[in-house]
Amino acid sequence: MKGFVVAGALLAATAVAAGAFGAHALADRLTAERLATWETAARYHLVHALALVLLGAIAGRWPAPLLSVAGWLFTFGIVVFGGTVYALALGGPRWLGAITPLGGLALIGGWIALAVAVARS
Repeated sequence: MKGFVVAGALLAATAVAAGAFGAHALADRLTAERLATWETAARYHLVHALALVLLGAIAGRWPAPLLSVAGWLFTFGIVVFGGTVYALALGGPRWLGAITPLGGLALIGGWIALAVAVARS
């Protein structure tokens, strides 16, 4: 589970960088709506990166196979949800919007898996 802490910390760093990039480099280049979309991606990215750190940290206290499932769901969700929303904010193809919910479902699934894992331990 140490790997999830490391991955979460690195993903959190990239989330902060993405937020700063949006606030500074993109503020004058994107419409207000697209900038808000970018900020949503950065917020979800950061929250779920921190969830990975938390998950790795609690794994020693409540060891459970579902924690690994939760970690992979969070990771997949960050990449798919965050990646497609960032791309859409930058004017990426609209069909990416059809993939975005898969990432969102993975994030939701990660939270459910985390809750079940801890409740069962």
